[in-house]
Amino acid sequence: MSSGDDPLSHFDEQGNARMVDVGGKAVSERLAVAEGWIRMETATLGRIRGGQVAKGDVLGVARVAAIQAAKQTGQLIPLCHPVPLTSVDVAFSDQDEPPAVRAEVTAKTANRTGVEMEALSATSVALLTIYDMCKAMDRAMSITEIRLVEKAGGRSGHWRRDEASDDSGP
Repeated sequence: MSSGDDPLSHFDEQGNARMVDVGGKAVSERLAVAEGWIRMETATLGRIRGGQVAKGDVLGVARVAAIQAAKQTGQLIPLCHPVPLTSVDVAFSDQDEPPAVRAEVTAKTANRTGVEMEALSATSVALLTIYDMCKAMDRAMSITEIRLVEKAGGRSGHWRRDEASDDSGP
C-alpha cells in the first residue's frame, strides 16, 4: 500500500504490473519541475564555462538532449503514458564550491496525467550528456540529487519541496 489507504496504482488485484487507466480523469494543465547536479573538478567546470570542451557546447547539447528525453519518456519507462508536451524548459546554473552544474527542467502539458517522469528523465539525460561530453577530462564526475522540486495540476493539486527543511545542492 502507498501512504494512506490507496492501493498502488501500477498493480492489478493479482499483483501484476499494469498501465494505469487515466481515461476517467479530467484534462488539466499540469507542470513538473525537477533538478539534479553533476559534481566535477574545478578545471572541468572552467572549461565548460569557457566553451573549451573539445566535443562542443556542453550545455547547449545537454539542453537539446533533455528536451529529446522528455519527449521519449513514455518509450523509456515501461508503465509511463506517452504525454504530449506543451513545453519543456531547461536551465543550467553552476557553482564554484563544490564545483558543479545544476540542471533544472520544467515540463508542461494539458492532459489526464502528470509530467513528473518527463521532468525527471530530462534532468537525468541532461546530466548524463554533460558527463559524456566531459568524461575524457574528468571520469570522476558524480551525478547527484535528481529529484522532483514541484508539481501542479491534476487531482492531487500543487506540491512543492519544502526548501526550509531540505538541503539543496550536491
